[in-house]
Amino acid sequence: MLDDAFRKAITIIERIELHGHKAYFVGGAVRDQYLSKEIGDIDITSSASPVEIQQMFDKVIPVGIEHGTVIVRIEGESYEVTTFRVEEGYSDFRRPDRVRFVDRIEDDLARRDFTINAIAMDKRGNLIDPFGGKKDIELRQIRTVGNPVDRFQEDPLRIMRALRFSSQLGFTINQSTKEALVNYIAWIEKIAIERISTELEKMFNGYFISNAIPLFVESNIGHYLPIFRDNLNLINDLNNHSVPLCSFSEIIAMFHLIKQDISVKDWVSEWKLSNKIEKEATILVNAIDHYREKSLDNWLIYSLPTNLFKAFIRLHSIFFPKSNLDLEQLNQMKMDLPIHSRKDLNLNGIEITNLFPDVPKGAWINNCLYQLERYVVLGHLNNQKNELKEWAKNGIHPESFNRNLRKEQE
Repeated sequence: MLDDAFRKAITIIERIELHGHKAYFVGGAVRDQYLSKEIGDIDITSSASPVEIQQMFDKVIPVGIEHGTVIVRIEGESYEVTTFRVEEGYSDFRRPDRVRFVDRIEDDLARRDFTINAIAMDKRGNLIDPFGGKKDIELRQIRTVGNPVDRFQEDPLRIMRALRFSSQLGFTINQSTKEALVNYIAWIEKIAIERISTELEKMFNGYFISNAIPLFVESNIGHYLPIFRDNLNLINDLNNHSVPLCSFSEIIAMFHLIKQDISVKDWVSEWKLSNKIEKEATILVNAIDHYREKSLDNWLIYSLPTNLFKAFIRLHSIFFPKSNLDLEQLNQMKMDLPIHSRKDLNLNGIEITNLFPDVPKGAWINNCLYQLERYVVLGHLNNQKNELKEWAKNGIHPESFNRNLRKEQE
């Protein structure tokens, strides 16, 4: 029986067939249907050309029309539709030099990476499986379509994809495929680091990450990746890693905490990652460092954005395996905080400057607010205007705010 996720897409197949063409579901969605896993993006392959597809549907986005791919929009959903094709020449180790449209689904499946991804399915759920993908799913193995050396040479990113699928599905890698992966691992250097980072992130996010790590280490892939090539011990430190990490921010935070002389900024720069990833990784590192020094307190919870709670718990389980944290505990602590942002303080910057009319404005105001924030969050002060004013006015002179702040942070 077809998963409900395919229902809307059947309309596309039926319309293509009404125009005299063949059409099938293909790729990861077919594999996951057979595995009874949650279905992700649904891709369709067809004997119809991109121009013909554009004529059949009202909303078509020509995302890769030169390679036979368009996106069909129907009932609020997007479906990638690609013409049956064969590919020739991969001089840039990524894109085919020539694409030729064909009439046979078997020829199209022959160009795909792994047998488990080279299964097509018609609208009734019947499988077209010329390369034994169904059997490989049953054997729980990852095997290339045809010669693994040829497949990896066409696009060396498939090396990373093999590791990623091993991590996501819990499959082993077929012996001949594994030998080619290890023997030609240097080809990974020909791939843009942005493409590698996408696959690495998915690999670390796999439920069966412990499946992929041994081959990740054995293949010597670290010799060909930024940061790792100069710190090969980082790869070896992964041998006991079994906790899925769900973002590159977490991955960087983990590696920085393992080897702290490699800064988060260096990781972001070498891997060409975003400012957002750098910011999140830095927050997570600071949270783990704070926990290491002061355990779980209100200031840690206050400083840690709620959307990073799960990431913090995952990292915590790696570095403090004998101590348990759960999301409910963190959420409850967040709810119980006396304030949730600086805006909740019952004293603002203008009111502080009014307390010291003869003192020039400067960084001391922000540092005063920071200390008020900390003392209220940690329960040393009540969030009452008069009490906050008294502390600001009598507790510390403005000129010593910076000195006291530095002292507190040491």
